[in-house]
Amino acid sequence: MAASDWRRAMNSGSRALAAGPAAWSARPAAAALKPGAGQPVGAAGSTTAAAAPAAMVSASTARQLVVIALLLLYPAMATPFFTFQIGGQTLALGIIALSLTFLAGYGGMVSLAQMTIAGSAGYAMAILGSSAVTQISLGWPWWLAVPVAVLLAMLFATFIGWLSVRTEGIYTIMITLAIGVAYYYLMQQNYSLFNGFQGFSKVLPPQVFGIDWRSPLPFYYLALACALAAYYFVRYLVRAPFGMALQGIRDNPRRMNSLGYHVNAHRIAAHAVAGLIAALGGILLTWYNSLVTPGVVGVTAMINVLIISVLGGLGHPVAAFLGALVFVLLQNFAIDLVDRERFNLVIGCIFLLIVLFSPDGLLGLWRRHGRRLLDAGTRRGP
Repeated sequence: MAASDWRRAMNSGSRALAAGPAAWSARPAAAALKPGAGQPVGAAGSTTAAAAPAAMVSASTARQLVVIALLLLYPAMATPFFTFQIGGQTLALGIIALSLTFLAGYGGMVSLAQMTIAGSAGYAMAILGSSAVTQISLGWPWWLAVPVAVLLAMLFATFIGWLSVRTEGIYTIMITLAIGVAYYYLMQQNYSLFNGFQGFSKVLPPQVFGIDWRSPLPFYYLALACALAAYYFVRYLVRAPFGMALQGIRDNPRRMNSLGYHVNAHRIAAHAVAGLIAALGGILLTWYNSLVTPGVVGVTAMINVLIISVLGGLGHPVAAFLGALVFVLLQNFAIDLVDRERFNLVIGCIFLLIVLFSPDGLLGLWRRHGRRLLDAGTRRGP
């Protein structure tokens, strides 16, 4: 299929989807005219139906504006601990989980290597930029080290995608897990380039405009800006022709292949996009910790990203940040209820409950029961 035909087909398809039931019901209504009149029967009905999606879009936009306003005002209502330790860490982990949500939720590809890609961006930035290990770090300026680190992580993600897209299901998971474990041992045992198990310390964000970006308030707003950019980028992409084709490949790759779409090319491109998002989160997480070590790319870290994505739900980009918030809160406050060594038991039990009773995560649970409670409260009235 030619590129022009592909764009024409996808654009016409997206217009039909965007029109929705209102457009489908308007076509027969326009053909049925009242006897002796020049107006179609149901013209008013079609107008009402067309107004319903507009009202839904307006309500969704209003909710997003309220959430963004609350996020912007959050540091004014929170202590520096909650601003940095809870807010900043949640946003950084949420961006990494968002990359897995994009791959699994919209591409049908579960990858355990997203934390590996995020860690590779942190390592590349530490090697190319500045750190306490001056004999290895090259000392490039941040405006050069950060983009090159993101590009290298994207290339690594593309390579992982090239290897894994030829498999499906459990085999894809095992390949990405094997790559992650191999990368972990490479970081741990190589001292000449990756400084072994010690890693790199004092990997700090630059002071731009005289601002210390690792201070709680600046780091939070930096992470928030990156999180909003990643969130709206994914939302735009899944509605673009590429995203619609990717979802079609997720649902029925054989049919999409018969229609002329290159299934593996779309999947590899999805891995590259997810790598870009994970690299952004990895750099923020490295600045948050001010170090990068093999523990950042270990098996536990890889599983944690999967847990965060499943906790929030794979059906919507915002769910990645919801899962990250729950995970960070448990990580910081569950030790007040149980021993530190039992934290993984608590996370495992919550993960099991979510999988059993709400396979679409906490966001799906809210959609099913939260709105029902709100409707019940509205019907009771004041």
